[in-house]
Amino acid sequence: MGDKMPTVRAAAVHAASVFLDREGSVEKACSWIGETARQGARLVAFPETFIPGYPFWIWTHTPTEGAPLFVELYENSVVVPGPATDRLGEAARKAGVHAVVGVCERDGGTLYNTQLYFDDQGRLFGRHRKLQPTHAERTIWGRGDGSELRTWATPFGRISGLICWEHTMDLVRYALTAMGEQIHVAAWPAISALTHNPHSGLFDSVTEAAAKHHALAGQTFVINVQSRLDEDAIDRMGLTGRTELARPGGGWSAIVGPDGQIMSGPNTDGEMALYADLDLGDITLVKYACDSAGHYARPDVARLLLNTSRQDVLEFTDGRQSFTPRPGDPAEREPAAAGREPDGTEPRGGEPATAEREAR
Repeated sequence: MGDKMPTVRAAAVHAASVFLDREGSVEKACSWIGETARQGARLVAFPETFIPGYPFWIWTHTPTEGAPLFVELYENSVVVPGPATDRLGEAARKAGVHAVVGVCERDGGTLYNTQLYFDDQGRLFGRHRKLQPTHAERTIWGRGDGSELRTWATPFGRISGLICWEHTMDLVRYALTAMGEQIHVAAWPAISALTHNPHSGLFDSVTEAAAKHHALAGQTFVINVQSRLDEDAIDRMGLTGRTELARPGGGWSAIVGPDGQIMSGPNTDGEMALYADLDLGDITLVKYACDSAGHYARPDVARLLLNTSRQDVLEFTDGRQSFTPRPGDPAEREPAAAGREPDGTEPRGGEPATAEREAR
């Protein structure tokens, strides 16, 4: 009888955030999760930084003008894990879907452009931080690292994703292909709504080319999902009536098959969800022609070196992974009695302390 490849109904949510409102955007995402599940979807994808919205002002304002908006973005960003991820996970569990949600993540004093992956039991099982913020985005976000560049196994195939201009990083895309990616979530902002930039009109066609190429080159399904810019966001940025700078709408969303052909969409400007049934058996014939990380590869000519280590700013030579003691650790109550200096470091002489240390 052989092996039967799984099929999953996927949804791409082309929608505007509740701009700079974490709780409002979470609620909107949960509503879409429920709606797409009622339409039969078991995998739903959201745009780049859907929670609490993309910082469009970086392309229209000076850094000084945008500073108050950055503060709002910081205050409404998502701590992982935290109440926002709990709420998203619960919505995924109730709906019985896997969800990939773009968020602006806050970790200490730095923000990250992040994709979060939830399973149908509500568990947060994956995270990817954008490796390199693009151009003016570097005034907003820090860089991710290779520790979270990976694919994850699900009941319907290996899933992963990239964010916006990461799709121009060919070695990064190939790394996912080599890790067996079968369903790819490509998340982008609605740059085509920024009318002041003469190149913004090209953004949709660039997105389409990137989605189709990754699908064919990686022999994977691509759920390409962009956001849109609504009147509230335009007003919050002080751009109401400034049609020479921004307009409502924007975005290009579609679901693309492993042969590079569009299965659903494209949708532009309007808010809606696109649906398609992804039959992983469709990957087989494309692999027959060009299995890019298999029989069509030439590792004797070119191979990829991938660094998957965490890039931490602080490293302890004694093996610790954190300077924060566990609650109840003797070092927290009485540093000297635990064999440590008052700052928690090992004593200069004598036996090393044996108190258990917190792992990340």
